[in-house]
Amino acid sequence: MGRAYQNRKDSMAKTAAAKTKVYSKYGREIYMCAKSGGTDPDGNLSLRGLIDRAKKDQVPSHVIDKALDKAKGGAGEDYSPARYEGYGPGNCMVIVDCLTDNPNRTFGDVRLAFTKTKCKIGTPGAVAHMFDHCAIFAFKGDDEEAVLEALMEADVDVTDIENENGLITIFTPNTEYAKAKQALVDAIEGIDFEVDEIQFLPKTSTPVEGDDVAMFEKFLDMLNDLDDVQNVYHNAELPE
Repeated sequence: MGRAYQNRKDSMAKTAAAKTKVYSKYGREIYMCAKSGGTDPDGNLSLRGLIDRAKKDQVPSHVIDKALDKAKGGAGEDYSPARYEGYGPGNCMVIVDCLTDNPNRTFGDVRLAFTKTKCKIGTPGAVAHMFDHCAIFAFKGDDEEAVLEALMEADVDVTDIENENGLITIFTPNTEYAKAKQALVDAIEGIDFEVDEIQFLPKTSTPVEGDDVAMFEKFLDMLNDLDDVQNVYHNAELPE
């Protein structure tokens, strides 16, 4: 699982520059999270993690505050989640997560990104079964056994735990996110998460080579340029 996560981190770093609308994407996600689970980060652990992640990605505090104020007021757009699956260049598997106020527009935009790069959009569930939907937490530490014990005592289902170079990484099913995060916060005073998120991690990888590499990067750029696209997950393994 760690290798798949490393590939995912590397690919995120490569496509981060393409996320020109990162502020609006965070603003939309924070608004939705606060609207559904409450605007107090202390009582809404998903929101707290999201705000921490936004700050680490250098999202200005006024963008975060505006999204929270909008959620408090109850006004504003109504976004709904939409997920599209399919096959990208080199036949790699792709999941596209969106938040949209117009599903027809979003589907059309995402489908265009697929067709313009000779990719194939599939039906719901077409590739999701080849990914693990995980909550991932990473923080500095060296005693993974004590961490694992704290999680077990809190009845958290731990899929995997790693300790590399003083960084402990925990993988749990996505449904265990809130319980796992609360257990870690309770067990480790002043814990500072380097990673705190829910992701789709591929169970296998597909090498993408030759002309498909440039096409794959174009495909990701087109998706990341869409306002409605929040995250793109894939199992492509690109040349070093």
